Amino acid sequence: MITHTSMHPEQATRLPWLVADIGGSNARFGLVLQPDAGVQHVRTIPVPAHADPVKAARVYLREISLLLGAEFRTPRKAAFAVATVTAGDKISFTNSHWSFSKAAVQAELELDTFLVLNDFEALALSLPRLSAAQLRPHGQLPQAKGTLAVIGPGTGLGVAGVMDTPMGWVALAGEGGHATLAPCDDFESAILAQVRQTFSHVSAERLLSGIGLPVLHNAVAQVRGGTIDVITAELIVERGLAGSDAICAETLDTFCALLGSFAGNVALTMGARGGVYIGGGIVPRLGERFFTSRFRERFEAKGRFQSYMKNIPTALITDTLAALSGAAMALEQHQV
Repeated sequence: MITHTSMHPEQATRLPWLVADIGGSNARFGLVLQPDAGVQHVRTIPVPAHADPVKAARVYLREISLLLGAEFRTPRKAAFAVATVTAGDKISFTNSHWSFSKAAVQAELELDTFLVLNDFEALALSLPRLSAAQLRPHGQLPQAKGTLAVIGPGTGLGVAGVMDTPMGWVALAGEGGHATLAPCDDFESAILAQVRQTFSHVSAERLLSGIGLPVLHNAVAQVRGGTIDVITAELIVERGLAGSDAICAETLDTFCALLGSFAGNVALTMGARGGVYIGGGIVPRLGERFFTSRFRERFEAKGRFQSYMKNIPTALITDTLAALSGAAMALEQHQV
């Protein structure tokens, strides 16, 4: 079970709700069954095993109906957090074969309400309710007040925020991962110059993501005069952490430093004085190396605004299911 939701009594009569967090490789499904009970019965379903999200959802619902028996009721509301752009009716995934029409999914699953939101918009909505047990901070814990931001190096690089308003928490969705990446020293300038020989625009995602780590690794090798070795992000992390490959180790150190600078830029741009959270699948794999890296130093290294940055907390999200509670919060906020 993950982070709770809070709803009015009239909303509770419309339970259960179906929520999903759909990436390129896996789709996580869960149900909100009772007020303040959180997302329950979470299951991970491999995307390649099913033709589309409707079929995956039906497999999930069938399993849970067998588990709950007579207590099970078919959900009439659902929210899917998806790792892609959500504008328009047609949703297509960059990193999987899935695509769907919002209207068709709503009809096929017989839903009264169907919301589709970006996965980082959902993750941002989860931030105000994350507990200390779901986080590992650099020092002080972020506070659920003002504006909060989240960045997430995974397959790509997600960026979003959430703002506390008189009407409640409002998500700030965007595509910040595609903002131009800036170097902070001569070594990083040399790396970006190397990458620009292949890519005319070097975005943050181009280096600070699963697809970007091999690009960063090759650039580090070229700048250092090492051997160019075409290896995966997984191997870069494995060899870098093991200390068996100096270029891989320096790639991880450079990744953390660049990520710190980028996170600081996000904090300044959004005014995220409540905190910046780090999600995604890469940073948790780095373990202690991330917390002993230059991430926090570079986060704060904003010249005249260094004292401003020192007071902004940063924390790693350790709960991989947080986006599901964000999807549930989107349903809670939705006015039928």
